[in-house]
Amino acid sequence: MTTAETLNQTARNTIEYLLAQRNAAGVWEGYLSSSALSTATAVIALRANGSDSDLVARGREWLTKTQNNDGGWGDTVLSVSNISTTALCWAALPDGDSASHAEQWLSAAAGSTDPAALSKAIADRYGKDRTFSVPILTALAIGHRLGTPEDAWRRVPQLPFELAACPYQWFQFLSLPVVSYALPALIAIGLSRHRRRPSWNLPARGIRNALTNRVMRILGGIQPSCGGFLEATPLTSFVAMNLIAAGMGSHEVVQKCLAFLRTSIRDDGSWPIDTNLSTWLTTLAINAFGESVAEVFTEPERTHFAEWLLAQQFDTEHPYTHAAPGAWSWTNLPGAVPDADDTAGALLALKNLGIRNPKVLEAASRGTVWLLDLQNRDGGIPTFCRGWGHLPFDRSGADLTAHALRAWNAWLPDLDPPTRKRVQSAIPQAVSYLTREQQSDGGWVPLWFGSQHAPLEQNKTFGTSRVLVALREMKAAQDQYLAGVRWLIRNQNSDGGWGGAIDVASTVEETSLAVSALVPVADPALEPALNKAIDWLASHTQIGTDFPASPIGFYFASLWYYEKLYPVLFATSAFRTHSK
Repeated sequence: MTTAETLNQTARNTIEYLLAQRNAAGVWEGYLSSSALSTATAVIALRANGSDSDLVARGREWLTKTQNNDGGWGDTVLSVSNISTTALCWAALPDGDSASHAEQWLSAAAGSTDPAALSKAIADRYGKDRTFSVPILTALAIGHRLGTPEDAWRRVPQLPFELAACPYQWFQFLSLPVVSYALPALIAIGLSRHRRRPSWNLPARGIRNALTNRVMRILGGIQPSCGGFLEATPLTSFVAMNLIAAGMGSHEVVQKCLAFLRTSIRDDGSWPIDTNLSTWLTTLAINAFGESVAEVFTEPERTHFAEWLLAQQFDTEHPYTHAAPGAWSWTNLPGAVPDADDTAGALLALKNLGIRNPKVLEAASRGTVWLLDLQNRDGGIPTFCRGWGHLPFDRSGADLTAHALRAWNAWLPDLDPPTRKRVQSAIPQAVSYLTREQQSDGGWVPLWFGSQHAPLEQNKTFGTSRVLVALREMKAAQDQYLAGVRWLIRNQNSDGGWGGAIDVASTVEETSLAVSALVPVADPALEPALNKAIDWLASHTQIGTDFPASPIGFYFASLWYYEKLYPVLFATSAFRTHSK
């Protein structure tokens, strides 16, 4: 058992570790895991351009060094092999031992590397959602891994890029085959398929030809100044390689995409899935201390945090998603897009900082209204756009809704009467959504986090922990709350920690989240389980000096990632909650 002295030392070390991770601007930037998928797509795009042979060689070398023993690749170096990433790496590599080993893995996974079998296996993985399956098929075609060019492009479904010319207000009603954030891919891939294998339908072909210049102007208009769509290497690479395949390699959009790829390669030859999650991580760090933030940071430091967060709030309509002003994104970089989770996190951070002035109060009001306007008819909160619900990552999410509830509740006393009335109406709808989303076993499934070894890759430990914190603060849905508590207790591993589900290897992230959710229950019967969990955390963080990260994050199109700051951020919250 960990002694009280050791526990206190672990908590102090954890806080010191977290504070030491601030960058020159005094906030947290973090470090996202390198991604085999990102590296493969960047290599394919740069190779298709016929330049940057040195970067292509460096990327290929990194891929070869990080290939799993079974011949495949996962999204991170800690991830199990999957068919999407392995297929992309195979397309990025030249023929040789590494490619042959990958081909063997793919043959076992898909039954064959015959173009028909491989195409079907990739399409089957994503079902109706073509956000990622079609880009993979284009990359395989461009990488000469789907047979002859004529046969390869026949296997790429035609995306209706011409619909991008419609008013954006129509998008949620058009049943697009890609999620809301994938408009650049819809345009670029649709164009490449159209150019490489035009439709036999002459009217459709004529419409697409007539609208090409218009949709390219739209694409150029939503491309950020850095060139990277969403700051994401995969999306940017898919846009570049497909426009090159469409014969548009000299277009300004392509050149800006390639410039982004050149500047975002890491020293080891790899690329991450995104540049960084600085805004999200900074709000997580502030919120890890909760109401005790003033005990850790001086008033000038807290004022600096508040001013930095206010500078990240969008004050104009976003050109990409047409989101209204008032929200926050995951990063302070140009490719950022406003979203619900980061807005809720920023609102909570501003509240916890305790800096109350007209600017902060106005920003909080605008952010609150932005979340209110985003709420779906089902009562839940989606990520980017209201009303898009036919594809997985556009639907309402339990984790997003829980975070929005906490933000609304935190600022409720400070809102003007009309806004307060709207929040008071929105809260029961959101709570009702959460009660309906609770699984029969008592847990909740999150939208943006997963567990690669859990059933259906669902991370109910994350989802349940986040919902329990919200319901406790709201003093709502007591029966569902207690059922969630029981789920967490039942799914604690015998070693004292938690994974995404019972008997899934315990991680610092998931154990910390569970502790943060269970300590406030204040039930003496839970003390043995909590003590065992705290012992596990102290031991597995080397008394708060080492924080091994695990791939628990989902990114766009279900790409796995880990963030080196997640374990220390969540552990800080756990130790702070436990010591109160």
